[in-house]
Amino acid sequence: MRILLRLLTFAKKYRWLLLLALICMMASTAFVLIIPQLISRVVDTVLSDREPGELLWLAVAVVVVGALRGLSAFGNSYLTEVVSQRTAYDIRNALYDKLQRLSFAFHDQAQTGELMSRGTADVEAIRMFFGRGLLGLLQIIILFVAISYLLVRLNWPLALLTMGFLAAVAWRAVVVARLLRPIWLKIQQLMAKLGTILEQNLTGVRTVRSFAHEHEESHKFSTQAAVLYEEHMIATRQRAFNISLMVFLVTIPVALIIWYGGRLVIAGALGVPGLTQFIFYLTIMGMPVRRLGFITNIFTRTMSGGQRILEILDTESAVKEKPDAIEMHGVKAGVSFENVSFSYDSAAPILKNISFSVQPGELVALVGSLGSGKSTIAHLIPRFYDVAGGRITIDGIDIRDVTLDSLRRNVGIVQQDTFLFSATIRDNIAYGAVNADMEQIVAGAKAAQLHDFIESLPEGYETRVGERGVTLSGGQKQRLAIARTLLMNPSILIMDDSTSSVDAGTEHLIRRALNELIKGRTTFIITHRLPIIRNADLILVLEDGQVVERGRHSELMARHGLYQQIYESQLSVTDFSGEDFGTQDSSDL
Repeated sequence: MRILLRLLTFAKKYRWLLLLALICMMASTAFVLIIPQLISRVVDTVLSDREPGELLWLAVAVVVVGALRGLSAFGNSYLTEVVSQRTAYDIRNALYDKLQRLSFAFHDQAQTGELMSRGTADVEAIRMFFGRGLLGLLQIIILFVAISYLLVRLNWPLALLTMGFLAAVAWRAVVVARLLRPIWLKIQQLMAKLGTILEQNLTGVRTVRSFAHEHEESHKFSTQAAVLYEEHMIATRQRAFNISLMVFLVTIPVALIIWYGGRLVIAGALGVPGLTQFIFYLTIMGMPVRRLGFITNIFTRTMSGGQRILEILDTESAVKEKPDAIEMHGVKAGVSFENVSFSYDSAAPILKNISFSVQPGELVALVGSLGSGKSTIAHLIPRFYDVAGGRITIDGIDIRDVTLDSLRRNVGIVQQDTFLFSATIRDNIAYGAVNADMEQIVAGAKAAQLHDFIESLPEGYETRVGERGVTLSGGQKQRLAIARTLLMNPSILIMDDSTSSVDAGTEHLIRRALNELIKGRTTFIITHRLPIIRNADLILVLEDGQVVERGRHSELMARHGLYQQIYESQLSVTDFSGEDFGTQDSSDL
């Protein structure tokens, strides 16, 4: 009931449409109940040898009632479908918005296929509930109560005898609902796992083909599909047996009416028209009672899907915005870490009491071995995660005191693994600045050393890059990411080893683009390339989550410490071009 009541809150703003649909449903039900009365009059007219002309009026009345029933049934179906679609639309958007706002800590654990299943199959199950289940159950209850009353008025002993069997059918539907709910919950979880396998296989298709692993992946998918098939068959057998049993149970009252009701007619205790009404009302009641199996199935799937969706909607983001958070304006971009500690889980601290200060416009290089905490520092600045201890300030303001949107508008990130959307080059460049005009987009592409390449394409800036940018090379994607960040015009820039896997010629183009990008910005760069860090205003050497050395390149080399070891083992071997980063002459552009 808790899940059901939560789901009903989504339809609250459509209550007037639901009320109108309810009125149409009740009108349709009333017209259904009138038809046996008319047929009883027909039987009475034929048996009493009345004027045949009355039969014509009764026939017309049946047609009119049938038409009115059809119109009201149409209104009920249409309005409930409108409510179900709008409610599903709201739930889908609420789920998507929640996923957009949950912190990286949530997405680190969640699986894409699982989340996609919740946003599609589970939402569809809820839509079916509002479209057919909610008012469908109400209609069954109304019919049961109304027909019970009418049958008791006709002959209460016969009514009690027959309605007892229908109550048994309803009880069986409730029992089956309890049995099916855990089965459907397991089915939806298995569908999510199957979606995850499919999503991973499709996104990693090049890796699968490279290792000739098609057979293993097919076996993994078919094994999971077989488990899902077996669970579906369990649910199908339960549902099929339940429907068959209910159909059989409904025929028993008909047999009782024929036997006991016929004896009452012979004895004169019940008229033929009354017996006719009994049979027709019981036939009418039989159809919705049989629908209980379908309604039960909808309810069980809705409860399972609703539980999975509410789990997401109720998830609290590890990164929360304060109610009185302020907007960041006029950022100069002085950044300070004050005794900052952080861990992805409480058992393994990643950063331990990190402290340093960066003046506006300075270039900071983060150097260290894998797992030393370089990327973690980069992720803490835009609050992808929150610090476990200490604080981070920008211009003296704790970043937890400002709105997330204004903070992230002032922090641009060029990542090593650049993600591009399946859209045009123009759209990808303007992703962070949706109001940018074509002149600004071209200027950004020129500064990123990408304009000439784009112009060489048949469709220019309207060329679609394909899913995840697969039609572009690594260097082209890097330069596109730089152009995108330039249009965003952030005060703070973070670059994650953006030249680590490209050839010398491409690296030269990227460096020229980066020189344009860092001008006038506070920049944090994670790299192993000596030309990039040689002219940094501050180099932070990290080891085991701590800053073990800091200073300029010459100062650190003179200390003969860890930085010199890293330089000799990693940095110096990458110094091929002899070109200094951050000191390019503007004529080179």
